Amino acid sequence: MPVHRSALVLAAAAPVALAALTGCSEGTETAASKLPERTCFGVFSRSDLGPLVGNGEQVKESGPADMRLTAVRRGATCSVDVDGKDRFLASATRQPLEQSFFWNTELIKPAADPLSLGDKGIVYNTGARVLLVCKGSDEPFQVELSLSGSTDQVEKGGSRPLFTRLMTKFVEAGKQQTQCAS
Repeated sequence: MPVHRSALVLAAAAPVALAALTGCSEGTETAASKLPERTCFGVFSRSDLGPLVGNGEQVKESGPADMRLTAVRRGATCSVDVDGKDRFLASATRQPLEQSFFWNTELIKPAADPLSLGDKGIVYNTGARVLLVCKGSDEPFQVELSLSGSTDQVEKGGSRPLFTRLMTKFVEAGKQQTQCAS
């Protein structure tokens, strides 16, 4: 049976194509796989942050283990860097009710959308913020929860739904960890 020239070309090209594909997949390991299973105050999973952290070699998470806030410890911030670049930031800030958090929404372009979480919330292309008014047995206080991240790797139009999902988890954990009773 004669061997056709096109079959020889295909047979020779297959190992080259396989080697090229293998090389590509090795260089595109997601940075999320290098994160702990739970990160940023124990709130987010690797898969939660995967779209924001993208690919990379060195992943560094910094911040306290929890966001328990008091009149003395008024803030907690967690950041995730990939190859020395900021990719994700989550923060919780506590202050007395008589002070107010100021969000200059006119500076956010495109305009922020309202977010129906907590007592007040907004979501925008690169993050989200929520205000919680806490009226527990002690002196009332308020907490601002804030998320931001690099959306270079997120599908167009997918960042606001992503930040809404992340903030939903963050608000639930934030209420528990900051002992915020509404």
